[in-house]
Amino acid sequence: MAVMAAKAASSRTRRAKPAPAAPATPAKVSRRGRAAQRPYPHYSFEEVLEFAAAIQKMAGSNTVRRLTVFHQLNKGPESSASRQLIVAAGKYGLIKGGVQSETLQLTPDGDVATSTDVSPRERARARIKLAIESVEIFKTLADKYSGQKLPSIAILEDAAVEAGIPEHLKKECIEIFVVNLRFVGLLQTLSGAERILTVDHALDSIPSGASAAGRQHVQARTSAENPLTVHSDVQFDRICFYIGPIGDPDSDQRKHSDLILETLVRPAMEQFGIEVKRADEIHNPGLINKQIFEYLLKSRLAIADLSYHNPNVFYELAIRHARNLPTVQMIRKADRIPFDINQNRTVVFDTTDLYSFVPKIETYRLEISNHIRSAMDDPASAENPLSAYYPDMHLGPTKGS
Repeated sequence: MAVMAAKAASSRTRRAKPAPAAPATPAKVSRRGRAAQRPYPHYSFEEVLEFAAAIQKMAGSNTVRRLTVFHQLNKGPESSASRQLIVAAGKYGLIKGGVQSETLQLTPDGDVATSTDVSPRERARARIKLAIESVEIFKTLADKYSGQKLPSIAILEDAAVEAGIPEHLKKECIEIFVVNLRFVGLLQTLSGAERILTVDHALDSIPSGASAAGRQHVQARTSAENPLTVHSDVQFDRICFYIGPIGDPDSDQRKHSDLILETLVRPAMEQFGIEVKRADEIHNPGLINKQIFEYLLKSRLAIADLSYHNPNVFYELAIRHARNLPTVQMIRKADRIPFDINQNRTVVFDTTDLYSFVPKIETYRLEISNHIRSAMDDPASAENPLSAYYPDMHLGPTKGS
């Protein structure tokens, strides 16, 4: 019996052996580790810019007491959110001074980014510099995908991790990056797709502060000093010029043009290794009309969307006809093909509603591809109403001269 009692006591002793102690405060350690690893601002640039704008309003480029700023903003100066706001503003290069500083001051770039006394282009340039170029990971991603469609979030996250962002921070990093791109104008919807623009492209449409007369004088001088070929770096034998009813932003014509360009025309051209350009995608200095004429006269192929009976489209189509250059015609079913050109082969697509358009997308692409292949295989055989009646007519130099 004594032996059995001893065994039972030993068994109880083994069961009562304490488990190893868990870390005291794992959650707090994790949060500190994450904060220490974050190599980008915790807030979007727009949020932090409001804070910098408050400093601009109170002190301009001069110093201002930190407590005064937060008092005006109705925020607690020692709160966690206020401290992170200061840290983020410092990481963006908007301000000088930290969470322990008595005073805060805008940096020279921060002053320009929040000032109303500079030109819109100067202000936009400063914001791009601070929101994207001053943050290493944001600059890396912007440089990598500049001039391209916005990749999927998964691709951007993979690129962030590849660039050194910890796995657990990749989603937050990309969210802030994309929000910043859109806010500073580097992410815009062009031709029906969101694209990451180059800085020069984004700034092109922003006034520099010069008067309209001054801009016209510069354009006229540039036009006079340069010959017709202002795009010496463009390989026109690899360009298809899309002639379409562009319209104003958010207009039905613009939405139509974007949809057809991205859904039908560009996919149909991919197999031929030809780049499709629309007039609003030409971003070279010089007179707009002059650039369009050059693309009309030199592009290997043109696709003319006759939908909406836009007068500019017919004018540009006539220029291709006058030089007897390969051109593919297309039109939505709701419009009638004008008599003068109704003998030309034309791709007709139905955009009455989604149920009419979506099921036939692949068929429309194949039809366009077939027309494209025919036009490129034998460009000398291009025929239009003008060349049909006046086959020997010769207008100016041949393409590419």
